[in-house]
Amino acid sequence: MHTIPGRRLIMALFLIFLLLPIYWLVNMSFKTNAEIVSSMTLWPHTPTLQHYKRIFTDESWYSGYINSLEYVVLNTIISISVALPAAYAFSRYRFLGDKHLFFWLLSNRMAPAAVYALPFFNLYSAIGLFDTPWAVALAHCIFNVPLAVWILEGFVSGVPREIDETAFLDGYPFPRFFIKILIPLIASGIGVAAFFCFMFSWVELLLARTLTSVASKPISAIMTRTVSASGMDWGLLAAAGVLTIIPGALVIWFVRNYIARGFALGRV
Repeated sequence: MHTIPGRRLIMALFLIFLLLPIYWLVNMSFKTNAEIVSSMTLWPHTPTLQHYKRIFTDESWYSGYINSLEYVVLNTIISISVALPAAYAFSRYRFLGDKHLFFWLLSNRMAPAAVYALPFFNLYSAIGLFDTPWAVALAHCIFNVPLAVWILEGFVSGVPREIDETAFLDGYPFPRFFIKILIPLIASGIGVAAFFCFMFSWVELLLARTLTSVASKPISAIMTRTVSASGMDWGLLAAAGVLTIIPGALVIWFVRNYIARGFALGRV
């Protein structure tokens, strides 16, 4: 078997290219603003934890993480709860226009968030949901539910129909079959779908910023308001960025063995 010359060097350069922005962000988070703007250094000459201390002690900062986690968890639960029965229906039943409806679901995911920002803002302001976690959670469903349906349909299709028939012959009512048998069989698919829902909702900024004001402002929106009379607070912004990466990294770690299958919609 022939090997590519210098493959280790190529891989090392690739990893450096990927990790350099993250390292630089962490590096900046431990520097003072004076050091950040005065010179370029590969590591902090006078390390400080003042930026992290401010985030964990200033309610206007740490509340942003709480708000973000709140609507992200709500959205993930709603999206998976809606997508599971829909995926089962698309996998097991045939009805007029099913393939067109299946494709249309994904086409909603292709629309930019800006298209929905104004209608959602007007609607939620009228019904009293503006500046609540529910506003952002429900708005993100228009993107996450179709994606979750597509992923879960692949996993459900991978479960033989004979299992359904055997369960019904054994006297299992549909709700019991769905909860006791089907969900455990596609648990990895649910984890992958939840991962994609979590990641989109966590990083999305436009709708989260448009549909909140003060009480439910997410961390991504708070990070855009770090300019003061003395200029940009680079260190604080870097520290907030580091803490924002951590939840996504933890989710990736827990579902790392199933991500490839999720990209293939459960068909590998």
